[in-house]
Amino acid sequence: MRRIILVCIALSLALALCACVDQHPEEDTAAESTAAAENAAANEDVEEPARIIATSYSTILICDKLGLDLVAVCSTSGELPERYQDLPTVGTAMSPDAEAIALLEPTDVIGPDTLAETIEPTYQAAGVPYTFIDLQSVQGMYDSIAMLGEKYGVSEAADTLIAEYEEILADFQTSIEGEEQPTVLLLMGLPGAYIECTPNSYAGSLLELAGAVNVVQVDDEMNFVSWNTEELLALDPDYILLTAHGLPELAMEMFAEEFTTNDIWKHFRAVEDGHVYQLDYTLFGMSCTFDWPEALAVLQEILYSETYEAYDAEAAYLENNS
Repeated sequence: MRRIILVCIALSLALALCACVDQHPEEDTAAESTAAAENAAANEDVEEPARIIATSYSTILICDKLGLDLVAVCSTSGELPERYQDLPTVGTAMSPDAEAIALLEPTDVIGPDTLAETIEPTYQAAGVPYTFIDLQSVQGMYDSIAMLGEKYGVSEAADTLIAEYEEILADFQTSIEGEEQPTVLLLMGLPGAYIECTPNSYAGSLLELAGAVNVVQVDDEMNFVSWNTEELLALDPDYILLTAHGLPELAMEMFAEEFTTNDIWKHFRAVEDGHVYQLDYTLFGMSCTFDWPEALAVLQEILYSETYEAYDAEAAYLENNS
């Protein structure tokens, strides 16, 4: 009887051990692998939200058009889009505060490439990621929009903007078809001085879009040059256009004095013909903006319709000194 009882106990233990052993190990391994893969895929799908900072007014407007959220913007006199009005500021476009930027832990700091040479070393030293975009021409701006659209998954918004650009430009080019190409000298005033805009500058690139010939041509990628008046006189432009950057009121006072007191300007054919015009510096500035169609409309009025009011340097000079 005792032996029978021991045998029964042994059989019970054997059955219990069998119950604890996996009878289908290959199925469990497959299930575990599937679960691990699903967890890995889920982790890949969870991305940290982009923390973008825009460091110029033009880049702010581009980000707004693309529907991108920002964590900070630069100080600007321009009207901010509503979505950005309560954001902190991180210095000016010309002098962004790298320390303040770094504290916000951005994933990208977007600004115009015209400032890259001076600002890039500061960003590198602060260890912040950055993207410089091309705002030196209308085409450059829309190429940058396409790049940002792809980078941040908003290609549909980018494509819409690009389609609008192509349609507006095509309509403008049709409107000036058959017109003779006028030659133009475009001067950008600074407090106490002026420089000439080359085709590589934004304002200069607008001349080519408007069907004009910029008389200041360069072999390199210079945006601006500073040639003497004798060299400029030899270029014999049909038109002279004046814009400004930085303290525009002082810059225009400088132009009024220059064209009134420097006799060499009286020998320019454009001056003799009354073909000198003052441009709105907000339309003809350093960087491309979405106001470029308005700028082209101004150039069309000046170069082809001649209905734009001519610049009276002497009257401006007398007013400034009265």
